[in-house]
Amino acid sequence: MSGSDSNPFVDPVDVNPFQDPSVTLATSGVTDTTEEFNPFSANGLSNTGTTIPISAVSSQPAILQTSVEQSAQATAAAGQAKLLKQQEELEQKAAELERKEQELQNRAATKENNWPPLPRFFPVKPCFYQDFDEDIPEEYRRICKRMYYLWMFHSATLFLNVLACLAYFTADAQYGVDFGLSILWFVLFTPISFICWYRPVYKAFRSDSSFSFFFFFFVFFFQVAVYIIQSVGIPKWGNSGWISSITMIRKNLAVAVVMMVVAGFFTVNAILAIILLKMVHSKYRRTGASFSKAQQEFSQGVLSNPNVQTAAANATTSAALGVFQRNQGN
Repeated sequence: MSGSDSNPFVDPVDVNPFQDPSVTLATSGVTDTTEEFNPFSANGLSNTGTTIPISAVSSQPAILQTSVEQSAQATAAAGQAKLLKQQEELEQKAAELERKEQELQNRAATKENNWPPLPRFFPVKPCFYQDFDEDIPEEYRRICKRMYYLWMFHSATLFLNVLACLAYFTADAQYGVDFGLSILWFVLFTPISFICWYRPVYKAFRSDSSFSFFFFFFVFFFQVAVYIIQSVGIPKWGNSGWISSITMIRKNLAVAVVMMVVAGFFTVNAILAIILLKMVHSKYRRTGASFSKAQQEFSQGVLSNPNVQTAAANATTSAALGVFQRNQGN
């Protein structure tokens, strides 16, 4: 009964683990050469191989590889192309600026006066040219427009002053002189204010003129004083101010209210004028204008004026003829 004598816990194949080839090679008599290696012995040195002498090393200088040379050339070519492109852009910008300057010159030569805006059938033509977007730099455009609005408000106040003085005259006949003077102030001060202080400040911001700035400051200072006098309202001066309106409260309340409204307008004119005067002065200080430049501009303008040149030539000719005739008479 061989089947019953077999041990079920024993592997039927008797395998010796020490018969593995790798184990057999490790337990054989082959000795490891690494244990006999002595780096300080002559044999150890002899097994290191052949030493390359220093003289055998090439003494020629190192040469850049072809790829490095090509990359340097490509970089130089790209930089040169970039410079050429920038030069072309600058030339195009210069040509564009020259073209715009030529257009501005041509437009200036063909400019037509557009202020005041009158109908074409009107017999009187516009006297001035005004264009804020074209003439005035952007940093001064806002303050220049405010000065123009102040002049419009000034003109409207003078017109309302005529109506208030008319009501003043109807309420009391002895104040007819105020009505007459109010008409004179409206007819006189409306164009004079435009020519004497608004146009100078417009020219000053347009061409950075020192002379125009000084002329504006000189005239506008008196304009502020006139606003204060008008707001006070001295009787029989042609102004519907506070004094005149208060004196009318007992006589005619409705007329007094109308005059007080105009007095308030004069007061607002004075306040706005002082504020804008300070604003223009601050802009003037940033422009680099000076009194010496104003004198220089004035002298150049007088000498280059054809009317002044003609008058001076006529005066010189007359003086020379007078001296010549005197010499002949003697």
